[in-house]
Amino acid sequence: MDAMEFFRKSAGTWRSQRTTHHLAFRQAEKGFSDIQVTSLDAGDPRVIEICQMHEVDPSLAAGGAYVTWAGEMAWDKDDENHKGSTVFAIVPDAENPRKGKMLRERGYAEIMPVAGQFEMDEDDALILITEYETMSSIERFWFVGSDVRMRTSAVKRFGGFNTSTFCTEIRVNPDAETPSESTSENSQFYSAFGW
Repeated sequence: MDAMEFFRKSAGTWRSQRTTHHLAFRQAEKGFSDIQVTSLDAGDPRVIEICQMHEVDPSLAAGGAYVTWAGEMAWDKDDENHKGSTVFAIVPDAENPRKGKMLRERGYAEIMPVAGQFEMDEDDALILITEYETMSSIERFWFVGSDVRMRTSAVKRFGGFNTSTFCTEIRVNPDAETPSESTSENSQFYSAFGW
């Protein structure tokens, strides 16, 4: 599987349960989010725009995604808002489509346009690595069934305030309020696939 196949497989509505470990404080915080992923073809105007924003030739893009999310965390204050959306584009290496650049209009750990690196590992999990001005992040996404996806992330901030997050994400049947039946059979920080 290449990265674009992984993103097409991720299209749909997801319910994410997450635990974030604040390592400096030795405390964990629980939360959830609802995520909507729409895969985008290489010729989509949003993919082209992201490529142009990063000064990358749009003809090199394999496609991308539009992601929206809304969530809550246990320690939220009244003025905190965990809602948003972003567009990203995948630019695979010419020699190996299982790795390349991930262009985003909004980063995982900083709200600004960012270009990271992606690669598919030997288990067909997607790994995203992003370096920011004040921190770095690494995320790993993998499927344990067609309707169940796992996600881990680690953020290292300069100054030592590190976090680690684990999420279980279940695809939601768009025609119902509960997870699809196939989920049981196959038995977050903002990221590329949602907050």
